[in-house]
Amino acid sequence: MWGYLSLLPAFLAIWAVAGIWTVFALAVANKSVNLNEGFPYISICGSYPPQSCLFSQVLNMGAALAAWICILRYHQLQDWGVTRRFNQLILWTGLLSALGTSMVGNFQQKNQKPTHLTGAFLAFFVGILYFWLQLLLFWRKKNLPQPGSPWIGPLRLGLCTICTILMVVMVVLHSWVPLRSASASCEWAVAMLLFSLFGLLSVDFSCLDGCTLFLQAAPGISPPPTPASPSSVQIQLSQGQ
Repeated sequence: MWGYLSLLPAFLAIWAVAGIWTVFALAVANKSVNLNEGFPYISICGSYPPQSCLFSQVLNMGAALAAWICILRYHQLQDWGVTRRFNQLILWTGLLSALGTSMVGNFQQKNQKPTHLTGAFLAFFVGILYFWLQLLLFWRKKNLPQPGSPWIGPLRLGLCTICTILMVVMVVLHSWVPLRSASASCEWAVAMLLFSLFGLLSVDFSCLDGCTLFLQAAPGISPPPTPASPSSVQIQLSQGQ
């Protein structure tokens, strides 16, 4: 049985895909971009008002959802016995990717290009690293639970491989001006694949019924007469039966 937490990754994927394509439609409708001159990059579509406001809102909310998903995934892997150091590496790559997504939305290309490109690097390149690290983890530790059908793992591997190849092609084509339109198409495809990879985490969260947040009292302060406090701030995940 799928709990409510399994809806979070799926909602992120739907929200992000619908949001950026809405931004694209607005940019075409108000002629901020001209398709006769070539297919535009995502950032170009979101650089001009009014769609730039929607672009920021979509990516900011997407970044917040992604960060929460990464934290839940961290605690899930922790419960499965993944070593702390490698688990933290996975967590921080995911959080950096979420931060980059927010930077892309808040610092439009035409206003603050260096910051925008830094955010794009974190969102795309560090974002795909987040999923490669998890694939490496499951390849090295065959005993870890793998919810869902057996084809989920190969599907993730295929999506990560295609996404990585498209990123390399995107960078190479961008350096050649006549092929910028093809580079932009690769960027859109990469974004869709990353959203799909996040959406697939719904399968992993299907075994969770919910989560509970515990807070630790500061040293020297007597906690109220409640059940024993845990040793640190943590999120306790409830496993579905």
